[in-house]
Amino acid sequence: MTGFLLRWAFAFLLLAVTYNPTEWNYVVQSVKHYDSSTSIVALAGLVLFIGYVIYLRATLRSIGGFGMFLVAALVGACLWVAYDLGLLSLDNPSLNLWLGIVALSFVLGIGLSWSIVRRRLSGQADVDDVDA
Repeated sequence: MTGFLLRWAFAFLLLAVTYNPTEWNYVVQSVKHYDSSTSIVALAGLVLFIGYVIYLRATLRSIGGFGMFLVAALVGACLWVAYDLGLLSLDNPSLNLWLGIVALSFVLGIGLSWSIVRRRLSGQADVDDVDA
């Protein structure tokens, strides 16, 4: 369980560092400081891009596009239930953006962890997991 939480936390951090409703995110800071710090903006963008490639590649390989859709739909349905029960209000745009970041981070965290979960549940190793 701690492995999943760690993978989810890094996915959340990746998404939140890229963009969030505060001024402390890559998009806002890169626009603000592009002229004076172009090399830092490029380096930070490359590091973020590498993080996205790792997460998206692993997620697409483990659950695929349809699996990503199903996880996103499940998270969306949970948010819908919370809204219907009065536990969640959607009046605050900043909160809505944070909810989107959490939802997308769950998709990426589950995608990165799914091969491990499947191996533990079924006892079958993926072809990539077999030591030669």
